[in-house]
Amino acid sequence: MTRSLLAGWTVALALAWEDAIKKAEAMKLAPEAKGLVEEAKRMVAEAKKHHIEARAKVDHANAMWKAKAAQAQAEAAAAISTP
Repeated sequence: MTRSLLAGWTVALALAWEDAIKKAEAMKLAPEAKGLVEEAKRMVAEAKKHHIEARAKVDHANAMWKAKAAQAQAEAAAAISTP
């Protein structure tokens, strides 16, 4: 993959993670779900920081893993909440 294509792909995925968090926040959240959303926000912030500071492919991979985990937490929060 070219660097610009990879950067565009990463931006698209970042929007998906943030959309999952926004979707969960728009719902009536149970106390457990609020904790999941807060953890997801924290993990996305860490993932962005790690991605910017990455020096090797493994660093980028770890940042992506963290962001995907954040998306899963946001989706879990949405699943246990009411619309």
